This record gives sequence, C-alpha cells and structure tokens, in this order.
Amino acid sequence: MSENRSGGSAPTVLRMVLGKRLRHLREQAGVSFEDAARAIEVTPLTVRRIEKAEVGLRIPYVKELLRAYGVPEAELEDFLILAREANRPGWWHKYRDVLPEWFSAYVSLESEASVIRLYEPHYVPGLLQTREYATALLHVGFPNEPPEDIARRVALRVRRQDLLAKPDAPALWAILDETVLRRPVGGAAVMRAQIDRLAEALDMPKVRIQIMRFGAGAHPGAFGPFHYFRFGFSELPDVVYTESLAGAVYVDQPADVVTCLEVLDRMSVQAEPVTRTRDILAELRKEL
Repeated sequence: MSENRSGGSAPTVLRMVLGKRLRHLREQAGVSFEDAARAIEVTPLTVRRIEKAEVGLRIPYVKELLRAYGVPEAELEDFLILAREANRPGWWHKYRDVLPEWFSAYVSLESEASVIRLYEPHYVPGLLQTREYATALLHVGFPNEPPEDIARRVALRVRRQDLLAKPDAPALWAILDETVLRRPVGGAAVMRAQIDRLAEALDMPKVRIQIMRFGAGAHPGAFGPFHYFRFGFSELPDVVYTESLAGAVYVDQPADVVTCLEVLDRMSVQAEPVTRTRDILAELRKEL
C-alpha cells in the first residue's frame, strides 16, 4: 500500500483482502500474470490492478480467474459472495461530496480495524470529538465552505464514532499531547464539554487514553500525528497512516510499521499512565 493518496479510487478493506487472496491463489497455482490475463482477455496490468485493489472486482473476471487457478466449482460461490460484498460502497460513500478520496481509504481501514493506536499532538482524534468541537475545527479547516457542507463534514465525523459502540468495536489506544487539551477550540464551553467527552470515553472497555505532559520533555513522536491499524484478516498487514496538507501516506512495509509501533510503545511508557488520565482531565477542566 505504501503510497501517497491524493486522488484516485479508495478501495474498501474487503476488496484489498480479496485482491491479496486472488494473488495467493494465482501464485499457488503457478499461473503467470500473462496466463491469468489471457483467461479473462485483459492485459497483465489489469490483473495486477485487481490484485492491488486498484479496480473493482468484476464478477465474471473473478469467476474465470478462480477457475484458471483450479478452485473447485463448489467453492466459487463463497468467494463470489464476498466479491459482491466488496464491490458495495461503504456507508461513507454517501458523504463523497465532502470526503476526499485519500481519506476514504482511512475510513475504510478504521471501520475494519481490530486495533487502533494513535498519537495526536494537535487536536482530539475524530473518533472522540464532540459535535461542537468538530464544528469549530472544521470551520477553521474549511473557512470558505458553506454551512451546509460543514454540517455534512460534521455528520460524517459523528457517524464514524458509531464504531466505538459496536459489539466488535476495535481497541482504541490514544496518546494525546497536553497541547491538545490546552489549545482552545470553539471557546471554553466547547472545551469543557470536549474534556467531559474524553472522560466518558474512559468508561468504554476498549478505550485507553494517555496524556503526554509538557514536563515529559522531548519524545520520539514529536514529528507529527500518526495512526496505526491492525486487522483481523491474515491477508491484510498492519498499516500506519500519516497526513499532510496535500494528502495522506499509508505505509504497510513491515520495517516501517515496526518502527512506528516501537515509537508508540516508547511513548506509552513516557506518557502519564492511563490511571492518571481522568485526574489530569479534571485538573485541566478546572482551568477553563
């Protein structure tokens, strides 16, 4: 995946998984890209793009590829059912008018992750923002957008938060710089409500929040925010996400991912322990 996404189509996680399964089946069968391409009368590049989830899974193509790879007819339908599911737009598709393609991939990863770990040095993570905090933040980020577009962006952000209430919610472990809680976004009342929201999130069984106090000094994550995803699919590697003003980078090279994970581990030791988070939030709230 390791690439900058500033445009193009953002695949769903299931499409990525099935693309990798098709590659595995092709390699296991000893079929070359050229032979696979001849089986469905396309170019080898198209087969590569199917395996990389860069194009949709056309069901007739998938069926013929599976046959070319020696998959028994009795097993075809199960795979095709998943392929049809993978082709369906994610729930976020209805927000595509205000959702950049490079961030669509993020929402798909977030929706299917079993573990999300992140460091945020500037703002409260989207999954933990109040509606008022998100509104104030988006007005700053999109100063020229009409109110109705801002409202749709806020609705998308709030809809993403349903993830944490699901029975199979991912484990969320966030390390927030103290700056996040001291930077006034939307005024004192908005910040008090936002801190209350973070305190409430601590009661959720799979949510862990740590604060990196100023007094902790320099730390290995100070270069900027990054998010780590782990999945329940063996075909999908761990992914690290970072973003900039121009787009985003999704990294899945093992060495790079391990480096980011080690940084998060070191930061979790340097930050205040989770047992102190509620007291720190209460302390900072009193200052507002």
